[in-house]
Amino acid sequence: MRIFSLVVYICLLSSTVFGQEHLSSDDLFKEARKAAFDRKDYPEAIRLSRMALAKSPDYADIRIFLGRVYTWSDKVDSARAEFQYVLQRQPEYEDAYVAITDLEYWNNRSTEALQYTEKGLSYHPRSEDLLLRKAKVLASLKRLPEAAATANMLLSVNPSNAAGRSLLNNIKDQVRRNKIDLSYDYTYFDRRFDQPWHLLSLTYSRQTKLGTVAGRINYANKFGDGGVQGEIDAYPHISNTFYAYVNLGYSGSDIFPKYRSGFSLYANLPRSFEAELGFRYLYFSSSTWVYTASVGKYYRNFWFNLRTYLTPGENNLSKSFHFTTRYYTAGADDFIMLGVGTGISPDDQRNNINYAINTDLMTYKLAAAWQRTFARQNILGLYGTWYYEEYQKNTYGNQFNIGVSLMRRF
Repeated sequence: MRIFSLVVYICLLSSTVFGQEHLSSDDLFKEARKAAFDRKDYPEAIRLSRMALAKSPDYADIRIFLGRVYTWSDKVDSARAEFQYVLQRQPEYEDAYVAITDLEYWNNRSTEALQYTEKGLSYHPRSEDLLLRKAKVLASLKRLPEAAATANMLLSVNPSNAAGRSLLNNIKDQVRRNKIDLSYDYTYFDRRFDQPWHLLSLTYSRQTKLGTVAGRINYANKFGDGGVQGEIDAYPHISNTFYAYVNLGYSGSDIFPKYRSGFSLYANLPRSFEAELGFRYLYFSSSTWVYTASVGKYYRNFWFNLRTYLTPGENNLSKSFHFTTRYYTAGADDFIMLGVGTGISPDDQRNNINYAINTDLMTYKLAAAWQRTFARQNILGLYGTWYYEEYQKNTYGNQFNIGVSLMRRF
């Protein structure tokens, strides 16, 4: 019986091998990928790849895949030989430069990896894969200004590249950990108030190992009266998926909330989505709790965000909705913004005193902004918002806000 079983096994094995020998190189490549990705059977993937290359020696995709499997199997010399075979015959082949860069980088040969990225980029200067790898390699070599410039170049090609954005933030943490932001906002009312509002803010923020921490002083003049508010913001990093926003503020003036606080939990989701859940707390003469949720999406050079604020009242639930889109013109700090919405935002320091006045009334708004980096470390921003607000029941007026900000990283 054992002899019979052995004969059957040998026959089945022979038929399998015989059948594979008659498969095309594409079919063998498909089977090799299944072995590697579905079953993690790297020896089988190597065997099938070599069979495919026996039929089609210059099939570059199969040879690069074989080199990848050799890399994952710690067969460094074999992997390098496969990649170089492709580059000798097809010196412009982008995937080969990506693969051999990974091989050298993972084996602590950053100088060699950088040479391959630069050679590949000479043929493909807008390659996202090569730009990302070059930035990583430069960062590993502690050539941080060059790494930041390369990451910014990647984001100018594709602002929705989440890996590039994350890498740039990490590089900035190491290079320029500090930022000062001075901003001024002017608000004009055509009917509601006789005097315009003014808001001047000075913010200092610093990148830390835990995330960004910022301190802010706001000075406002509203209703002919001046007042000061102090705030602290923090954006602690929790994991590769989650980060948070935390806010605390205090003012002794009636034109700001006496106390304010906020918390949001953000999640980086697949396919360049981001989601948020949180709350805001404002205390004037009484407490106001506001709950917020948002969803964002990066698509090519665009970022879209839909946010709602929900404010429970005694007899109703006040709702506001805000839709914002940004078009990135270059790096992470360079964009054009347009927004539409209804209701009041508790995060808008120019306008959140309205929570003490008219949270139950309707407001419509249109917003636009432009922000641009100049002289490498400076950022100029221009902002404008039009509000059509119901300041008394069924009585509307226009409110116009214009603002300017100047930021400097150092």
